[in-house]
Amino acid sequence: MILETLNPMNYITSLVPDEMPVATVPILILMCFLFLIWNHEETSSIPGPGYCMGIGPLISHGRFLWMGVGNACNYYNKIYGEFVRVWISGEETFIISK
Repeated sequence: MILETLNPMNYITSLVPDEMPVATVPILILMCFLFLIWNHEETSSIPGPGYCMGIGPLISHGRFLWMGVGNACNYYNKIYGEFVRVWISGEETFIISK
């Protein structure tokens, strides 16, 4: 009896119900929908890597760190043209070259 009262699983299972409440699923779906709307940004008319919920800025910043400024600029200019929008240190940066 003493061991049962000292068992931490006894307290955890008493706090968590056996069945998920009916309202939980619609609330989770609504939260996911609001998260997607909140992270959505208008597409820019300037070519460059997409934002994609913050993954695009991480990839472009990583490319600049890995390849260096010159090689990364040449890479983006070859793919997107002479006027490109990228992210460096979380800030939108424009590369203009010919």
